This record gives sequence, structure tokens and C-alpha cells, in this order.
Amino acid sequence: MKFGICNEMFKGWDIERILSFVKPLGYTGLEIAPFTIDLSVENVTPARRREIREAAEKNGVSVIGTHWLLAKPEGLSISSPDKSVRKRTADYMCRLAEFTSDIGGELMVLGSPKQRSIGEGQTENEVRGYLKEALLPALEICRDRNIDICLEPLTIRETNFINTAGQAISFIRELAHPNLKLHLDVKAMCSEERSIPEIIASSSGYTRHFHVNDPNRKHPGSGEVDYAPIMEALKKTGYAGWLSLEVFDFSPGAENIARENIDYLKKFAW
Repeated sequence: MKFGICNEMFKGWDIERILSFVKPLGYTGLEIAPFTIDLSVENVTPARRREIREAAEKNGVSVIGTHWLLAKPEGLSISSPDKSVRKRTADYMCRLAEFTSDIGGELMVLGSPKQRSIGEGQTENEVRGYLKEALLPALEICRDRNIDICLEPLTIRETNFINTAGQAISFIRELAHPNLKLHLDVKAMCSEERSIPEIIASSSGYTRHFHVNDPNRKHPGSGEVDYAPIMEALKKTGYAGWLSLEVFDFSPGAENIARENIDYLKKFAW
């Protein structure tokens, strides 16, 4: 079982400080939100990229990859009716793939709900086509650099496009690119009609990455979600990827969140 943690909760901390704190707790992977490094990865120099990679290696922590891909810079949109905006977004996805590879990452989580939603007057098929446009150039870079893009289903409260694991799998099958995989998130799965163990079982063979959290926007063990059946379902499917902590409420403090999460999840370790 591999425990990872996302870096954006550590506001004001540099990468070296985060790594030296999380490793003794039992985290062996760090997932990076690019906007915490710079508002645009195009501004991150080769030297800075090497620094991040070398800091992770020095501390014995893997760079899992990147998430919150299109939050910054402003103006990116996969689903925009403006072709120039979509072209800029597709180009930026390519730059993100290069950045992820350069810092030692192995995957990119594509959530970005606001940047992919179906707009007024648009159809689902239209936006599916736009998503293909945005992904294909980056996926070719991913193929060359051995990175996967992981499509994340999100709740209807966040977006109106790809809200269930089944919908994501349908798109993955349709595009049929070896470097496009599925990402599952506990908070998001709680909004589906099926139970989380059922979703995990039916997604076996597609799931590349997994975020742990709770619908209360905090860490596992802080809310009502029981992780025992979730962890058992992952074990049954042979999932060998990361269990990466992504929270949205940082109020308990990064140190407390990190400690409490891993202490809780270790109860179910196999």
C-alpha cells in the first residue's frame, strides 16, 4: 500500500519542508498542484524542475504527478466555444505533460470541473469532441514520456460533464489511447447511486489513481465514510497504485491532517 499526499494543503511551505515532514509519517509520494509552483508551468525553469525532482529523490519520496491541472493560468477551457481558447488549453496540456515528466511524475489527474463543463447551447457530444481535441496532443507526449492522464469523474455540484465512473470509462473506451486511464475520488464517488465498493469493482482494469478524502471536504476518518469496505474492495481488485490524500478544507492544519489521515488508513493496510 502506497500513501501519497497533495501539496496544496501546505500553504507557504517549500517543497523541501513538505518532503521532510511527510516522509517520517509514512508518506512515500507527493502529488503536486502546478499552480503552487507557478501560475503557469511555462514559467518554471529547467533548473527549478530539476530542484523539485532532486529534492524528492533526496528525501526518498516519489513525485506521483500533478493535479488541479487547469486551475491556473486564467482563461483555460476544454469546452469553450472559442477555438483559440481550446487550442491554448490543448497546448497547455502538452506543457503540463512535459512539466510532470521533468519533475519525475508518472500521472496527471484531469478534474478541472469549471474548465470542462457543458455550456449553454452546447451538447454533450460536442464537448466530448472538444475533450478529445484537448487530450490527444498531450497523450502523445505522455506516450513518449511514460505518463498517464487520469480522467476524474466529479459530482454534479461541480460540473455537468462526466459525473460517474461509468461515464468516464465510456469516454476512455471511446478514445482508446493507452495513456488515458481512470481516476477515482472518494468524495466524488459518494454522490453516485452505486456503493463505492461496487464502483471500485466495476472500474477494475481502468483505475490508475485514487484520492482519499470525505464528503465533508476533509480527510478520511474525519467524517461518516467508513473506509473498511473501500480498502477491502481495493484489495480484492488488486489495486497497487497510490492512495493519495486530497482535501479541500485545510482548517485543521496541514500537520494534523497529514498525521490523522495516515494513522486512520494504516488500520486497513495490507
